[in-house]
Amino acid sequence: MGKFVITKRTNGEFQFNLKAGNGQTILTSEGYSTKAAALNGIESVKTNSQDDNRYDRKESSNGKPYFNLKASNGQNIGASEMYESTAARENGIESVKKNAPDADTDDQTV
Repeated sequence: MGKFVITKRTNGEFQFNLKAGNGQTILTSEGYSTKAAALNGIESVKTNSQDDNRYDRKESSNGKPYFNLKASNGQNIGASEMYESTAARENGIESVKKNAPDADTDDQTV
């Protein structure tokens, strides 16, 4: 089962990573000024991860596929790693859909 891991960046911002059951990071959040905002971001991932229309499939300048997960207001709530193929990107999206809804939260900032 997947889990959300909350950490604190060197600049004091909070961020979370969604990790798959194998420990691989499948989604990384933006930086948040408060832990409460990061927790709201996690809830937004859980809510929006099931809607395929919320995944913005992109390609980086060097041709590597990746995706952003967007909230209903269009704001980015998480970004994937860079993938070697569009098929791998689709597998990453499926992994977020599978892992996010029931993922526990591991707060490593306390």
